[in-house]
Amino acid sequence: MQIDDNPHRGKGLPHAMLADIPDPSIDAAAPETMLTQCPAACETPLVALTGFDCAVWAKDERGRMGLGSFKALGAAYVIAHAAAETGAEDLSTALAGQTYVTASAGNHGMSVAAGARIFGGRAVIYLSDTVPDTFAQRLRDKGAEVVRAGNDYETSMEAAHDAAHENDWILLSDSSWPRYTELPHRLMEGYLVMAAEAARQMPQPPTHIFLQAGVGGLAAACAAWFRQVWGDAPEIIVVEPHAAPALHASISAGEPVATIGPVSAMGRLDCKEPSLIALKGLARDADRFALISEEEAASILPLLAGQDMATTESGAAGVAALKLSTLGPDDVALVIISEMADA
Repeated sequence: MQIDDNPHRGKGLPHAMLADIPDPSIDAAAPETMLTQCPAACETPLVALTGFDCAVWAKDERGRMGLGSFKALGAAYVIAHAAAETGAEDLSTALAGQTYVTASAGNHGMSVAAGARIFGGRAVIYLSDTVPDTFAQRLRDKGAEVVRAGNDYETSMEAAHDAAHENDWILLSDSSWPRYTELPHRLMEGYLVMAAEAARQMPQPPTHIFLQAGVGGLAAACAAWFRQVWGDAPEIIVVEPHAAPALHASISAGEPVATIGPVSAMGRLDCKEPSLIALKGLARDADRFALISEEEAASILPLLAGQDMATTESGAAGVAALKLSTLGPDDVALVIISEMADA
């Protein structure tokens, strides 16, 4: 594992590209209030893990709203918000005629598909060729149309962007870039539900928090909320694959950068460019940025499976980094198991 300090902690990146990019939301009440209207919504558990040199608490997102990951809190929240804004009496048809399109490396597409179906809209999900066919079928089972495009997430994202422009569809990405911030900002706001629950459930404040990152939405939303609740006390470590160090490289360069690398088994984290909202927030809120290898990510899975916490390399990346750290008996770590094993 490679781990480096964040020289921008507490200040953020001064780069001009981020000047008009909003900070991550800290309005957890907004998505929590909306979730009270969803019959599938309930708190996910906080579970004590064993086999570590410190106390470890894991927020278990594998069962979130029956969709298998924390992503259920993101795109579906954005779509529900849009449906409510129509003022329709029957929300099940509020978005009839609307098409949401996105690229997905995994569970974001499930959230878009589920949200569109619930409120009468249509979902078109672009997948790269590296995404398994089993996941494509899960999307189709949710009523989504699946389109294959390119060999990596970035190429599929470009295809989704082009399709939105050509067809007058609504692009709902979980990333953000200049002049595209409103919907991903709201999407990240949905993730605050997970962070707020974890903060309430923790028996004591953590000394260390390990947050895995792809484009960075989960990590940035959670970090912003945890700073709101616990201040500067916890050390927040952001964990990425060596093959996709988008945030780490941007922090090192002092500006947003695109990275290159091989396909990672941490598929949901295999994103070569950061979300600018996430980068802006994490440059301010994260203490350290860590990179883990494919082997390091895989090595933690048997330990978790043995505790009925089976997940993927993506879902356990933060736990893998924790296992490789030097924390001791006086430390308390918080991690997130972000998806189910067959996601």
